[in-house]
Amino acid sequence: MSLGGADDPGAPTVLHGLGVGRGVVVAPLAVLRPAHQAPADEPPADDAEAAAQQVVEAFAQVAAALSDQAARATGALAEVLTATAAIAGDAAVAAEAARRVRAGTGPATAVTEAVEGFVAMFTAAGGYLAERVTDLRSVRDRVVARLLGVPEPGLGALSVPSVVAGVDLAPADTAALDLAFVVGLVTEEGGPTGHTAIIAGQLGLPCLVRTPGITAVPDGTVVALDAAAGQVLVDPPADVRARLQQRADAERELARDTAPGATADGHRIDLLANIGTAADADRAAATPVAGSGLFRTEVLFLGRQTAPTLAEQTEVYGSVLRAFGDRKVVVRTLDAGADKPLAFATQADEENPALGVRGYRLVRTLPDLLGTQLAALGAVAAGLDEADRDHLWVMAPMVATPAEARDFATRARAAGITRVGVMVEVPAAALRAREILAEVDFVSLGTNDLAQYTMATDRLRGELADLLDPWQPAVLDLVAATARAGVDLGKPVGVCGESAADPLMALVLTGLGITSLSMSPAAVPAARYAVRRHTLAQCRAIADAALAAGSAPEARAAALALTASEVRTTLTLG
Repeated sequence: MSLGGADDPGAPTVLHGLGVGRGVVVAPLAVLRPAHQAPADEPPADDAEAAAQQVVEAFAQVAAALSDQAARATGALAEVLTATAAIAGDAAVAAEAARRVRAGTGPATAVTEAVEGFVAMFTAAGGYLAERVTDLRSVRDRVVARLLGVPEPGLGALSVPSVVAGVDLAPADTAALDLAFVVGLVTEEGGPTGHTAIIAGQLGLPCLVRTPGITAVPDGTVVALDAAAGQVLVDPPADVRARLQQRADAERELARDTAPGATADGHRIDLLANIGTAADADRAAATPVAGSGLFRTEVLFLGRQTAPTLAEQTEVYGSVLRAFGDRKVVVRTLDAGADKPLAFATQADEENPALGVRGYRLVRTLPDLLGTQLAALGAVAAGLDEADRDHLWVMAPMVATPAEARDFATRARAAGITRVGVMVEVPAAALRAREILAEVDFVSLGTNDLAQYTMATDRLRGELADLLDPWQPAVLDLVAATARAGVDLGKPVGVCGESAADPLMALVLTGLGITSLSMSPAAVPAARYAVRRHTLAQCRAIADAALAAGSAPEARAAALALTASEVRTTLTLG
């Protein structure tokens, strides 16, 4: 079901974007207050040195304010705020602006010009740095506002539940939101793996990114945001509002189902939660999931100048295990590099960091990073009752060969961990899944990176999202090959990428022989509902139909055609 009516004369305007999650909401729009620009022909300061010092102090004040916001935030929001505070506190940016002031440029203009110089460098670098351009400009806008003595950009106080819209949401914008009144997010820029999408997922908010025209909609206009359909309907008619309200009610009803993940004829498939922090673990453990299929330990490392100590890591890993009690937790060892650089681990001379020393490959240059992490996990395992040690699973990211899998398994088992696996994220690992599984106890597919490397497409480029579609036949073929190896060897093969959160894809993955699906906790009810209304034979037929298709849209359509009508209707799958 779409929001409907857009092709009819006089029908409400429909804006299209990339949906994050499946949520739907109807509420008035709250458009972010635009940033003030530096005055045209701004004159030089009378006292250039004093003005230069004011510029430096303004950067420091913005950095301090962002750090304070980061300290009061949690999870992914805290991470991105910390990263933005680091940009504001970067002496190079402030120094360049101050240099321009001393050379005779007006203070606000100097800040704008200095930041745009760094924007050009970040954009040219691509990848992670290009994604930080929004943060750079967010810092600029706040510094300029302080220099001009005007309010910082963002939202005014909200008094009713609202859908917040902007060109993009900087972390500082998000941190300032009153979540008691924010029910959805829409941006004109950003990508499905950008920080707005990540934060929306963390907060469980319906979200649309890359939605041109949303900021031109007048503030206060009622909109219907449908993340599953990738649409925003402006000023929807009463019948559409009522239909969407029914859907929201149905989704709340799905969340009340706490049955274990299984097909209609009892074939078990574990439904698990992706987490990044101990706080995430506490929240996820309170929901009906079978455990965590992906604990992203890099969150503990990001934004730091040195690696966390053995004691720090042991405490965090132990708290996550305690949160889930007798349920399993799959810990992914450090996945740094490429779009997740670390101050103490990033290679300075990599021209193609996504293809460089990242993930498990860091063991080649910084073996102590992995050694300390495995020692911490080993200490946690040693502290568990013997019956609970099997609940601690560990896996390495970016493994490409059986030899790497064997090396990791040897190190992990020597540390005292009994359930050892690796991630399948590159075509080489999928094509050699049988040989890799011979070395470890399980594998888990990271479909975001698998699609990136299979399709030779940067996962951060939102304009190439169609190539990153997990329904791409080449990606499905590699998932199927990996699942087949697991079935033949009788070893678990999970999926912990975003595709697991798609209830239609969940049917395909179940039919292929995948044994667990790990996703954001908010996505679990829909996946559980879809799987519980099909037999294993039906899931296999759906998987076969998807594999036989010639394109991503055709694969999804083929799977949808064989899906139970009540699932299509309830989940509005199209």
